[in-house]
Amino acid sequence: MQHDEVIWQVIRHKHCSFMSKISTGIFCRNPYNVTGICNRSSCPLANSRYATIRDHDGVFYLYMKTIERAHKPNDLWERVKLPRNYEMALELIDKHLMYWPKLLVHKIKQRLTKMTQMRIRMRKLALKTREKIMTTPRKEKKREARREEKAEKAAVLDKAIEKELLTRLENGIYDGIYNLPFNKFLQTLETDELQAEDEIEEESEVEYVEGNFELEEEDDIEDLGMMKDYHISNDEVADDDEEINAMEENTVRRKSKSAHEKSEKDEFGKKLKKKPRIHVEVEHEEGGERQKVSL
Repeated sequence: MQHDEVIWQVIRHKHCSFMSKISTGIFCRNPYNVTGICNRSSCPLANSRYATIRDHDGVFYLYMKTIERAHKPNDLWERVKLPRNYEMALELIDKHLMYWPKLLVHKIKQRLTKMTQMRIRMRKLALKTREKIMTTPRKEKKREARREEKAEKAAVLDKAIEKELLTRLENGIYDGIYNLPFNKFLQTLETDELQAEDEIEEESEVEYVEGNFELEEEDDIEDLGMMKDYHISNDEVADDDEEINAMEENTVRRKSKSAHEKSEKDEFGKKLKKKPRIHVEVEHEEGGERQKVSL
């Protein structure tokens, strides 16, 4: 059973979670309080018959509490939507609070006027353009400062390079300013890469060539030059020259044949790599005899 006087004595002199004491007075933070002041007539907890006005997203509602619904906390407050027109809202309040205390009805009407004035001011302020103060974190400021320093250093380096190039151009190191298109630059790079690949392929290729008989003949002549005690006759040297000329003619004929016969030519050339026989006459000084030696 609810007793308003007992509730007020408990929450007024001992403890109330909505009470806030300051130097100017004692105020109430309960959203259902009509005046916002902590006193017996304005307290929504200590009055079983109570009414107030609340705002929900710009729409005003009239809240009413009666002692018949005190045993049902979910249905304790009856809510009635008030129209936007101020005069119509006052008429609706008089209609629903016809037999209520006159002091409470007067306080509700005062609350309605203050809330309508506040809503008008809010609309005017929303239409005005005002400066919005934004806070920037310290990390972003430091990051931007570091980036600015790096950009300044890069700009100084670019200017130094540009000055150096201009001084070289003025001194005559360069013939002129070269502004080549980017496509030609790419083409030159491709040609350089192809040339480098061709050089690598040429180095790695393996070729098969016919036997060179001139080198073999030179080796034979060097071997003969090592024999200091032997003399070669003029007739035999002439025969050797004829054989060498015949071998050279054969090599020229072989080179004129087609590429698919190279394997046969190589085999035939290997057979012909035998050294020609050389006839040498040797004279001994003591006996005066001649001996023929074939090499």
